[in-house]
Amino acid sequence: MTEQFIGEPIEPVAGTMDAGRMARGEPGIARQFRWRSDVVTVARVLRAWRETGPCRHGSGERYARKHWFEVATDSGTTMTIYFERTARLAKTPKNRWWLFSIEEATE
Repeated sequence: MTEQFIGEPIEPVAGTMDAGRMARGEPGIARQFRWRSDVVTVARVLRAWRETGPCRHGSGERYARKHWFEVATDSGTTMTIYFERTARLAKTPKNRWWLFSIEEATE
């Protein structure tokens, strides 16, 4: 399998968020996302991790900046997606979920 970089925003489908993760203070990964003209269904989360960074005000604390997820889709594709705690682009402040890369299933 070859991983392909994508780097495009994805949109969670309303009503499909994982409330269990949200109760733990993590972003609730959706069971479905809209990407381009398709709806992608997440079959399972394969792994999850956080990217942290220092406090931007000099306190010495570290904060979660991004939450990463490697997911298997119902079509057999593996995707790496992430959630940005703070949207960084002023032009697109609501783009918080991003599709980083895709690995297509091989026959």
